Amino acid sequence: MMLGFEEHVIDSSRADILRAAAVCFMERGYNSTSIDDVARRLGATKGRIYHHFPSKADLFAEVFRFGMDRIFDIIEPYRNMPGRAVERWKLLAFTHTLEMTKARALARVVWEGVEMHLRGSTTPRQRDVLSELVKYRNSYAEIFRKTIAQAREEGDFHFDDLGIANQVMFMSLNSPIFWYSPRQGETVDHIENLARQVVAFAYRGLGGRETA
Repeated sequence: MMLGFEEHVIDSSRADILRAAAVCFMERGYNSTSIDDVARRLGATKGRIYHHFPSKADLFAEVFRFGMDRIFDIIEPYRNMPGRAVERWKLLAFTHTLEMTKARALARVVWEGVEMHLRGSTTPRQRDVLSELVKYRNSYAEIFRKTIAQAREEGDFHFDDLGIANQVMFMSLNSPIFWYSPRQGETVDHIENLARQVVAFAYRGLGGRETA
């Protein structure tokens, strides 16, 4: 399974643990995942995991943080591109959506972390950690918010409420983490075509007048 991890940013042992944990959290959810589950998927002992992460909550938070670090790195070449904002948005949106297919497990952990924060179904310490991580995630969303606002000012997007538009846009761009699954024989071209279709849908939803 391709998760899109870039192991050069962390040591290989931690990367292996995060890879296994991300898949477990995606398949079972936070509450139903145990350190035993992660160890079994990893083919290691619990001691190896506890050597790096004191608790399941710490492991979950690190997967969340790694997912956000990665997506920030991936969009970095495009976020300050000169020219019309709508063209910058197309690159940001395509890159984001492609990552939602390549690294579904990471993206699902981020999504679940936000949901846990909103429900408040965590310990006080976990709430503090998740609060900081959600702020990190929101700063990412703000990049897109400013971009679509500028595109509207330039006459390329046509929508009413900026906050609603940004939320609905992300619902579209994030949607592959819920319905996409790799198929046998699938190529990079297939995945990129899928991402382009999702972006085109979001583009029209933002009031884009031509094909994205």
